[in-house]
Amino acid sequence: MAERAMRDETAPNPAARRVQTVYFTLLIGNTLAASFIWGVNTLFLLDAGLSNFEAFAANAFFSVGMVIFEVPTGVIADTLGRRVSYLLGTITLAVTTALYYLLWVGHSPFWMWAIVSVLLGLGFTFFSGAVEAWLVDALAATGYTGGLERVFGRGLALTGAAMFIGSIAGGVVAQATNLGVPFVIRAGILVVMFIVAAFVMHDLGFTPAGRAHPIEATKQVFSASVKYGLGRRPVRYVMFASFFTTGVGFYVFYALQPYLVELWGDPGAYSIAGLAAAILSGAQVIGGLAAPWLRRRFAKRTTTIILSLVVSSLVLLALGVNQNFWVAIVLLTLWGLVDAAAGPVQQAYLNDMIPSQQRATVLSFDSLLGSSGGAVIQPVLGRSADVWGYPGSLLVSGGIQALAVPFLWLSRKQGSPADVATNESPVTPESPDGRAELG
Repeated sequence: MAERAMRDETAPNPAARRVQTVYFTLLIGNTLAASFIWGVNTLFLLDAGLSNFEAFAANAFFSVGMVIFEVPTGVIADTLGRRVSYLLGTITLAVTTALYYLLWVGHSPFWMWAIVSVLLGLGFTFFSGAVEAWLVDALAATGYTGGLERVFGRGLALTGAAMFIGSIAGGVVAQATNLGVPFVIRAGILVVMFIVAAFVMHDLGFTPAGRAHPIEATKQVFSASVKYGLGRRPVRYVMFASFFTTGVGFYVFYALQPYLVELWGDPGAYSIAGLAAAILSGAQVIGGLAAPWLRRRFAKRTTTIILSLVVSSLVLLALGVNQNFWVAIVLLTLWGLVDAAAGPVQQAYLNDMIPSQQRATVLSFDSLLGSSGGAVIQPVLGRSADVWGYPGSLLVSGGIQALAVPFLWLSRKQGSPADVATNESPVTPESPDGRAELG
C-alpha cells in the first residue's frame, strides 16, 4: 500500500502540475505584493502621526472589514466562481493600497484610516478561501492523488521566499526613499497579478452556481456553510481556536517591527524592521518544506497543531522578558518555524472535513472568526504596548494565544477521520458531528 501511494504521488500528471504551477504563481505574486509593506507597515502608520493604539486600531479595522465581508465574498466564490473572486480581490487591493499612500501623504485623521482599512479587509476577503478552494477542487478534477500537505507545504515555502524578497526590498526601498514608496510598488504588482490571473486562472472541478437567483444562492450557500462549518464539531473547534491564534498573529507580526528597531537602538533603521518579516519568510520556507516530514512523525494531525501552538506561546513569553537583540532574532526564528511547519497540516486537516461545494465559504467562515479575533485583540494589545511597552504586550500575546489550546484539544477528541488521514487512507464523507458516515 505504501509503495502504491508513493508511485501515485510521484507519477507524472501534467494537468495536476499545471494547476500547481498556477497556484504557486498566484501565491508568489500576492505575497510579493503584500510583503513589500509588511516590514514597514507599523512604522508607516506611526510616521503618519498615529499612536500605537491608533496604528493597531487601524489594523483592527482591517480585521473588521474581513469580518463584515468574509461570508458575502465567500458566497461570491462559491456562486460566481473562484476566478471572479480572485480578480475582484486584486483590483480592490490595488485601489485601497493607493488610497493608503494618499492618506500617509496628507497625514489624514484616524477616521479616514479606519474607513480605508475596512476596504483593505474587503480586498483580502476575496482571496481568503477562494484560492485554496480553487486548488483543492482543481487537483481533484485532474486526478491528483498526493497529499495536500505536500502542495500546501511547497506553496508555503515559495511564499516564504517571495516574502523574504519583498520584505527585504521594501525595507531597503523605504530607507533609500521614504516609507510611502513600498505602497506604490505594491499597488503596481497587484495590477500585474490581475492581468496574469485573467489569462491563467480557470475554475476546474467546480461549476459556479451562476447569477440567476443571487439572494437565494446566498441563503443556500450560507446555510450549507454553517452546517458543514459550525455544524461540525471538529471544524467548529478549529474555527474557535483561530479567533485567538489569528488575532495574536496579526498583532505580533506587526509589533515585531518596532520591537526589533527598539532593541537595535536606531529608530531610523527601517531595514531592521524589514528583517523581522525576512526572518519569518525564511522560517516559512523551511517550515513549509518540513511540513510533510513533520506530519509523518505523529499519528494525528492535531498532535502537530497543538504542540506547535504550545511552543509558539512559550516563545512569545520568552520574547516578552528578553532584552537582547540577537536573542530576539533566535526566538523570532523559532516562532516562525513552528508556526510554518504546522500551518499546512492544519490546512489539510480542515480541508479534508469540508465538501467541495461549500469549501470556499466554510474556509472564509474560518477566516471570519480569525479576523474577529484580530478586530478585538489587536487594539487591546496595541494599548498594552502603550502602557507596558512592546515586551509587555508580547507577554500578554503569549497568554491570549494559549487560550486556543483547549479548543484544538476538543477538535481532536471528536475523532474525525481527517485527523488520521494519509495518502493511503482517503477521508470518507462525515456526518455533522465530524465522524465518518457508514453506508
